[in-house]
Amino acid sequence: MKAVVQDRYGSADVLELADIERPEAGEGEVLVRVRAAGLDAGVWHLMTGRPYLLRLMGFGLRAPKVPVRGREVAGRVESVGGAVTRFRPGDEVFGFCEGSFAEYVSAPEDRFAPKPANLTLEQAATAVSGVTALQAVRDAGRVRAGQKVLVIGAAGGVGTFAVQLAKAFGADVTGVCSTTKTDLVRSLGADDVIDYTREDFADRPQRYDVILDTAGNRSLSHLRRALAPRGTLVIVGGENGGRLLGGTDRVLRALLLSPFVRQRLRGLFSAERREDLEALRELIEAGEVTPAIDRTYALSEVPEAIRYLSEGSARGKVVITV
Repeated sequence: MKAVVQDRYGSADVLELADIERPEAGEGEVLVRVRAAGLDAGVWHLMTGRPYLLRLMGFGLRAPKVPVRGREVAGRVESVGGAVTRFRPGDEVFGFCEGSFAEYVSAPEDRFAPKPANLTLEQAATAVSGVTALQAVRDAGRVRAGQKVLVIGAAGGVGTFAVQLAKAFGADVTGVCSTTKTDLVRSLGADDVIDYTREDFADRPQRYDVILDTAGNRSLSHLRRALAPRGTLVIVGGENGGRLLGGTDRVLRALLLSPFVRQRLRGLFSAERREDLEALRELIEAGEVTPAIDRTYALSEVPEAIRYLSEGSARGKVVITV
């Protein structure tokens, strides 16, 4: 089969389209014919091997342990292992796996859920970002009806989901993004939009019950200025924090500071759970959430797609079609 592989860490130039052996479904696994694969910031981190903390966490010290990139997937079940009970060949599914930039993937059945009936396979290939946003809004942020919620990075892959989810939970939502993306954020249902190139959200008199920071480069003191006295800050991922820790140092500082202040300061380390996939599917099928797709690229164009994503220009998700 064709797959996008790398044998060393580096820029998008280390990626190549190659012929590799097609996987087989193990006893409790599902073999999926990939039709679409989402592109998220985690792909860039695993491609470059930065921050170096990732390498120490078991992803490979000198080279990636898993040579095929990609983590989000949607496609049709090709075959199933003998212990699989939830799927059969021909089912359309979406979910998580390692190595989705390929024609086929194999993973345990609990990594997949039935594709939402009202989505295309391209739209469904956004599971990692959708589940990350769900955990940020529902679990870490504990967003509830009537609250004032600020979503920073509201036009990004996670942010576009977070805006819609916070609205679905009954919150009054303000999105923060750049000038060219304000129309997108409004179309997602945001009650207000702040263009960060023209205005600093922390300078407004409004204080927010929950702040979801998906952009990853503002200081804790800056974020806390806009947070209500007993509000909750959720840091989703992190960027620009150096080669060793990346943005995870902000999360560590937040966790250390939180016991000594009235505000709840949280970092989100997203877990890829089937029950959250199912919850996301229900919200999508109920019309509460719709993935925002910016561009699609062919499998042979993955390096170009990653370069585009890393520029920060994407309005929603970037998807690879296979």
